[in-house]
Amino acid sequence: MAIDIGISEHDRKTIADGLSKLLADSYTLYLKTHNYHWNVTGPMFNTLHLMFEQQYTELALAVDLVAERIRALGHPAPGSYKAYATLTSIEEETGSPDATEMIRQLVKGQEAVVRTARAVFPAAEAANDEPTCDLLTQRMQIHEKNAWMLRSMLGQ
Repeated sequence: MAIDIGISEHDRKTIADGLSKLLADSYTLYLKTHNYHWNVTGPMFNTLHLMFEQQYTELALAVDLVAERIRALGHPAPGSYKAYATLTSIEEETGSPDATEMIRQLVKGQEAVVRTARAVFPAAEAANDEPTCDLLTQRMQIHEKNAWMLRSMLGQ
């Protein structure tokens, strides 16, 4: 059945493509944050272990919201590591950095998600896609706050 929600197929495809990048960035950041939660050591262990858990838990919920919005726009949501690897702007973690480097990498990841969300916003706004605009605004707020909190731990 055809989708008739007041947004053209072209615009829905453009927005869904952008949201697919947001989904890939969010999932990659989720995986990196979860990895750091498991592997953090040092004097900040308890603080970081708990902070990372809070952040990856929020990301786990967020990826579902982003994927469901892609589906509501009538497009398949990417759902494989291979797809995410081609879409993400976040570098995968393959080592086990120290706690300070983990924080730095997560700041970069949080900021990357903000940039990706911000890049999708003009297309959603131009198409009067308020639900996507709302989702993007919420994601940017959360990731900007997370980046600030992590950056503060570095004394910056």
